[in-house]
Amino acid sequence: MELTTARFHDSVTQFKLYEDYLDSKVTPMDLFYLNSRELARKLVEHGHKGTVLSREEFEEKKAAAQATQAAEAAKSNTLYSRSRPMTLASAGKELKDNFLKALAEREEANRSGKMTSVIFIRDHNPLGQEVSGYIDYAHRLKTQDFEPYFSGKKRLMPGRSDLCYYNWKTQVSTSNPSPNFEVIYDDPNGLLFKNKRDKKILNVDPVSGPGEDSKRTFLQSDLYIHVVIYDHNIRTV
Repeated sequence: MELTTARFHDSVTQFKLYEDYLDSKVTPMDLFYLNSRELARKLVEHGHKGTVLSREEFEEKKAAAQATQAAEAAKSNTLYSRSRPMTLASAGKELKDNFLKALAEREEANRSGKMTSVIFIRDHNPLGQEVSGYIDYAHRLKTQDFEPYFSGKKRLMPGRSDLCYYNWKTQVSTSNPSPNFEVIYDDPNGLLFKNKRDKKILNVDPVSGPGEDSKRTFLQSDLYIHVVIYDHNIRTV
């Protein structure tokens, strides 16, 4: 019985849908006599108890197999990343603007997880509309290629998928959690970000302190109207 279960566990991952799994059990003879793939699937599903997984069993075993594969892949990636030097998008770039220099100084710490920085930017988008927002720098580094930003080919701008975004022309406003922060926008103290790792609060109110283990840096930039970087250091025990 254990060998049968293991065989099912290993085989379900090759099928995207339960219907694909059933199709693998349908024979040309079934299709010839039944003249219906849907009917052939039902015959397979209900006619071979014990040797064919039910839909619930298939979904359960597929989810378990995928979780195991994801855990193994994450472990493998961690070991691989530890064995090779980190590649920085800012390496070798001649940076003149204060903002880009500040991003370069924080790149390694944000990539390695020692620090999580939140970037506030206010400027005009390509349509000339004034927008502002808060960006999870560590998350953006993992999901985007930053070489064009450090090379000056692209401008880093807040978008609707970032922590917070506001278009002053259209009055469109969005907020989203990131892998590093929860957004707290209904607190009496104003907009706050809660770090998911150490649960500490980052306060972006300019007249308040940024919070424990956090630092606020105002920057003069030739590229943007207004830029602020909030650095939250992650303590390791």
